[in-house]
Amino acid sequence: MSTGSSIAVLHTSFVFVNVEPMINNYLAELAPDAKVMHFVDSDVLATVMSDGFISPASAHRMVHLAQAAEAAGAEVIFSACSSLGPAIDEARRVVSVPIIKIDDAMTAAAVDAGDVIGVMATVPTTLPPTRALVEEKAQAAGRSITVIEHLCEGAFGVLMSGDRDRHDALVLEGARKLAAQVDAIVLAQASMARLAPAIAEAVGKPVLSSPRSGVENAVRVLKGQSA
Repeated sequence: MSTGSSIAVLHTSFVFVNVEPMINNYLAELAPDAKVMHFVDSDVLATVMSDGFISPASAHRMVHLAQAAEAAGAEVIFSACSSLGPAIDEARRVVSVPIIKIDDAMTAAAVDAGDVIGVMATVPTTLPPTRALVEEKAQAAGRSITVIEHLCEGAFGVLMSGDRDRHDALVLEGARKLAAQVDAIVLAQASMARLAPAIAEAVGKPVLSSPRSGVENAVRVLKGQSA
């Protein structure tokens, strides 16, 4: 990877800028010489949550964000939002720069973790795209799986209010309920990722999370682009 390589991160809230800096930390560790650019639409996730689906207007906003990243010279674009995955599929058709979804590597690994995969989220709109991505990876791998969804109702709002402890308790409670029905658990949002070790210990089953595996995946592509 050359010293001048650059990666753009697309955000749909300030959570990974102000609350959970894990993506920045992983990029600093895994691609210390890369220029990191952040592109934020701080309202589009709230719009999707309010609508209950990704409208054409919301999808266009993500495409626009990706186009801005490409225009800024990014060699790889890393999409940090799980809920807007389908909009990223549209962006991939418009920009020439590789776009890596934060959940690509995690969902590919989940397919090998068992026959019944639990997908857990704190935002309702994250569940359908994450489920679809797991099923897409399973189909590509020739695997037949069952996906069971679980929403930790209210946990994301609690996190946004700054009560991390309450958020964590709600997620752990949800994981214990889900674990009884599944072989492995996918944490559908990066905001839950730091709880993966505690959840795995509590439920005794594989727990997959996205940020580190997602960043590793993006850095692999970046190294290929910059070779």
